[in-house]
Amino acid sequence: MALRLVTFDALYTIIIPRLPVHVQYSQTFEPYLGTLQPDAIRESFRVAFRTLEAEQPAYAKGSQAWWTEVIKRTALGAGADEKLLDISLPQIVPRLMGRFSSKEGYRAFDDTIPALRCLSDEMNILTAVVSNADSRLHLVLQDLGFPASLNPVVLSEEEGIEKPSPSIFLRALARVNAAAPRSQHPIRPEECLHIGDELVADYNGARAAGMQALLLRRAELADERVHKGLEAVSGVEVVKDMDAVIRWRRSKRHRPYPQVENIG
Repeated sequence: MALRLVTFDALYTIIIPRLPVHVQYSQTFEPYLGTLQPDAIRESFRVAFRTLEAEQPAYAKGSQAWWTEVIKRTALGAGADEKLLDISLPQIVPRLMGRFSSKEGYRAFDDTIPALRCLSDEMNILTAVVSNADSRLHLVLQDLGFPASLNPVVLSEEEGIEKPSPSIFLRALARVNAAAPRSQHPIRPEECLHIGDELVADYNGARAAGMQALLLRRAELADERVHKGLEAVSGVEVVKDMDAVIRWRRSKRHRPYPQVENIG
């Protein structure tokens, strides 16, 4: 079967925090709140993030309010003085929001942009992003020099829905088809591949939308995935890096899509 579109998750798939999130929070907090233990920040951020995900899915009240609450709960959970935090929060929030809007906060994985160019230029495969991120991701990708061919960038804040809902994957596909020449046959879900690092949100969500899927598990990320659980991955296709994605594509070009395989 032809592969015509590859969609990617963003965080921990094509980009990564330049320093661990809790370290960047600690650096930003210190001038205002004094020294807070990084390990305490790591744990309080994890709890705050997961709680807000459940309370306000898809940034229901807007990303600014969403992240303000995460930042506040993170600082308090790490032992910050509440009165000092109330005074300092108007300075801390824009500083952190700005930091994580650019290459100050993020970097691209070394293998990502070359893989995107290979898919687009050598294999004539379209690429896009489907992410449970807020609108700042547009600025991050631009600042990091991602190719314009990575388009559209479909984000949960802007869509009002989030992975693993099949709808967000199908919206990305619909936008690709809408932008294609009228003479071109529309891309079908089974001609799409989604790549991401979360079993439920990425792998299961894409498969529910009728797409192919690969679960990306980079070995170096064990300490970075501070707000995500490590799911069991038995019975799914797993790749270790973007080079493995390219090898997967080349090996499957003339063969049926298999059910289970681990590719290093």
